[in-house]
Amino acid sequence: MNFNEYPVDSLMYITNRPEIVFTRGKGSWLYDNTGKRYLDFIQGWAVNSLGHCNDGVIEALEKQARTLINPSPAFYNEPMAKLAALLTEHSCFDKVFFANSGAEANEGAIKLSRKWGRKFRNGAYEIITFDHSFHGRTLATMSASGKAGWDTIYAPQVPGFPKADLNDIASVEKLINEKTVAVMLEPIQGEGGVIPATREFMRELRALTKRHNILLIVDEVQSGCGRAGTLFAYELSGIEPDIMTLGKGIGGGVPLAALLSTADVACFEAGDQGGTYNGNPLMTAAGFSVISQLTAPGFLEGVRERGEYLRSELLKLSDERGFNGERGEGLLRALLLDGDQGPQIVEKARLMQPDGLLLNAARPNLLRFMPALNVTKDEIDQMMSMLRSVLDSL
Repeated sequence: MNFNEYPVDSLMYITNRPEIVFTRGKGSWLYDNTGKRYLDFIQGWAVNSLGHCNDGVIEALEKQARTLINPSPAFYNEPMAKLAALLTEHSCFDKVFFANSGAEANEGAIKLSRKWGRKFRNGAYEIITFDHSFHGRTLATMSASGKAGWDTIYAPQVPGFPKADLNDIASVEKLINEKTVAVMLEPIQGEGGVIPATREFMRELRALTKRHNILLIVDEVQSGCGRAGTLFAYELSGIEPDIMTLGKGIGGGVPLAALLSTADVACFEAGDQGGTYNGNPLMTAAGFSVISQLTAPGFLEGVRERGEYLRSELLKLSDERGFNGERGEGLLRALLLDGDQGPQIVEKARLMQPDGLLLNAARPNLLRFMPALNVTKDEIDQMMSMLRSVLDSL
């Protein structure tokens, strides 16, 4: 089967893609148009939380597709209500708004906090965010992000997002003024290079925001839904934020996201927020299957065990090769290299024969690992063996 048989020329250019077409996947493995298989430690950038084509998600989608797909967001539907109840049952939040992507959920969090600021904080609207953060690709979420170069790519930016330094509480405090309505952060900066906020910093931040009567927003699009070894990463610090956003893993591969808040903060009025596909029963049925599997007895304990195993194996490799260690939480981890060879490693790993390996270099000097949460120890061992072979070939 020839790559040129596929009409890829009709696709708008947005990034460099290799000349392969993925045709099927199961669990931790992807297969391309030539039949070659790849051990996938990217999983759609932490999207396929239960691996490719999870049986529970497939069953939920098939059953729901034969029942009701989209009655309009102007009406209640059963999967929407069931998933919202499941999320509030397992979190500190009271209210849920469903969306289609993490960027859309973060856009909703920005709107909700600004609405709250208008009603309860004399029109305050500024949201303190952090250097190296990533909150999405809408104009507002790009402005909120601390990604280098994004302040000019679609200038002018949306105003109101002063930047602080992660794990530096003084840098946050000096930005707070009468216009400040919230602080927004990723508990683990994924695109920034898998940089966790420390437990101490998260607790200091919660105390600081309460002292100033401003909101704390956690963007858990990448770190949530079991990825950090707890259902939500904020739990690691023992705090309770005011707003949380979810995306990626909540759908197990389908487009689903959520904005959650406490009852006191949920101040949208009719017409303030919406979306044509938001909360549709097909996607929320898939999400209900995902969250039900994540909250099943023993599942998250298994994520923590496998995360610790991956951590120990990466540290062994780092010691062997003279690298700079590893960091992360649960099954969101990074191996810190001794140079900028990350993209070269990613390329060589994909081209391996007979099986390829899919990795990601979030920064040139590190590799990011986002396997399925139900990845096996054998698959971790296989990945480590393949990675060693790639390193030997450099």
